[in-house]
Amino acid sequence: MNNTFIITVEEQNINFDPNDKTLLNNLEKNNVEVHYHCRDGFCGACRVTLAEGKIHYPNGEPLAFVGENEILPCCCIPASNIRLIIE
Repeated sequence: MNNTFIITVEEQNINFDPNDKTLLNNLEKNNVEVHYHCRDGFCGACRVTLAEGKIHYPNGEPLAFVGENEILPCCCIPASNIRLIIE
């Protein structure tokens, strides 16, 4: 799987670094604030809207509820270029 994707969030383009392991780690490294309480897909506090693109959950689907077009960056990685909406 190609992991060199662009993340667009808050009018900023960020290169996903596969060494970061998760989207949340990558966003934090690039000073994008995302609220969270865990890093394993259990609580759902880091939920953001996936406006464009595709993601992948390498360790399986999260246990927390995610609505349509919502993702949990704590446990996913991009599978294409993506655009996020963080509220």
